[in-house]
Amino acid sequence: MNEEELKRLIEKYYNGDSTEQEEKSLRAYFRKNNIPEGYEDEKLIFSYYTETAEIPEPSIDFETRILAGIDASERNIGSHKIRRYLLPVLSTAAGLLILAGSYFFFTHRAEPLDTFSDPKIAYAETMKILMEVSSQLNHGTQALEPVGKIKMMTSKSFQSINKSTKIIERNMEKINHLQNASETKNATIEKSRNK
Repeated sequence: MNEEELKRLIEKYYNGDSTEQEEKSLRAYFRKNNIPEGYEDEKLIFSYYTETAEIPEPSIDFETRILAGIDASERNIGSHKIRRYLLPVLSTAAGLLILAGSYFFFTHRAEPLDTFSDPKIAYAETMKILMEVSSQLNHGTQALEPVGKIKMMTSKSFQSINKSTKIIERNMEKINHLQNASETKNATIEKSRNK
């Protein structure tokens, strides 16, 4: 069998147009070891057919089982379509319920009732509460006293460092004055020698 005839028969086989005789000749051809390059997959297919017995005929209810499977698949697709449309609708409804609930919660909140009918009692209670808050704040600031002492010690340390710096600066001025005087003396001695 030449390669052109082989191509034609394989194409007929894949299209489902081949006869039993053509399929037998393909099986016989692929049993050989020297097949053209590029036909390795077809050799595997036809060698499988030669190793196995005849292909059994399908059972009597084969067609009804396939049709039942197709119907079940279509029903599942239908339920997926319903879910695809139902999910956004339910999500939108839930969002609207949350918005409506929030609206009613914030608009119909009860205002606090006035607990004191006498303004003097209300003033006295307010002062009592403010004194308690003030007391608690003062208690909290007592814990910060060590921090204030550290700050005060730091400023005293800087003051003493500044005093030492001033003393050193004054002594340096004296040394600079002495150095200037020495340079002047050396300059006059040098002038007198040059004359």
